[in-house]
Amino acid sequence: MNPRRIGGIAAFALLGVGLWTRHPLGESAADLLPALAAFPLYYWLTAPWRWRTEAVTQNWTALGVAAGVLVLGAAIDHTLVLAVGWVLGWRAWLVAEMENGSPAVSWKPMMLLGCGFPWLGLEGQALGWWFRYSGAGASATLFELMGFAVERDGTFLTVQGLPLAVDAACSGLHALQAMLVAGTVLALMVLPGPRFWVGFALLPLLAWTANLLRIMTLGVAGLTFGPDAATGWFHEWGGWAVLMVMFVLCSVVFKWMGRNVRQEVTS
Repeated sequence: MNPRRIGGIAAFALLGVGLWTRHPLGESAADLLPALAAFPLYYWLTAPWRWRTEAVTQNWTALGVAAGVLVLGAAIDHTLVLAVGWVLGWRAWLVAEMENGSPAVSWKPMMLLGCGFPWLGLEGQALGWWFRYSGAGASATLFELMGFAVERDGTFLTVQGLPLAVDAACSGLHALQAMLVAGTVLALMVLPGPRFWVGFALLPLLAWTANLLRIMTLGVAGLTFGPDAATGWFHEWGGWAVLMVMFVLCSVVFKWMGRNVRQEVTS
């Protein structure tokens, strides 16, 4: 690899580090750092990289658009906009450097890179509140259907006398960043063609379903074994439980979608 390409990769790597470190992650670091796996996974899924041997002509228009998005993101201090600018710039630079048809420049793995920045944890408070509110509402409905006496006040439930607060830790917001990475990787591996985009669009719904199952499980554990069971180690490990449930849900749904594709091809 020539020095120009090494310099280009280093520049984008440094810019990516800057986007990750521009705001302290604080207590959210343990939940958000797994999203960094998106970058080595991107390389693994798109390797081997085939570089051009002829002279390279950069698309300065595309690079200019990416730079404009980055400037906009910096001006409004928004990590998601900055992440979009980074992805656009990386793809524009890579298209000129790699042979035509290289998997690394496809838009699908670019979605994986976009999920590798901590925009959800830093700026997704509104989404986290919606996860909590809708999860509490759905849980209340399900507990009522199961025959329990339920009272609800926003994100606070009382189920058969047991208080159940769907607080920020139950929003699933921070774990959602890792969920998106894991789900996108599964979609890239299992879903061919346009069905990848269907699977990618389903990821928020699958994450919400996984988080609902966590809330319900906490409630059932509290009703069965007492409040201490729901607030102890079971609650502490709940984030990883949601991630595992999300992975299982994605596997089942995506394999079903992929199997239907194979049946259509062979029929």
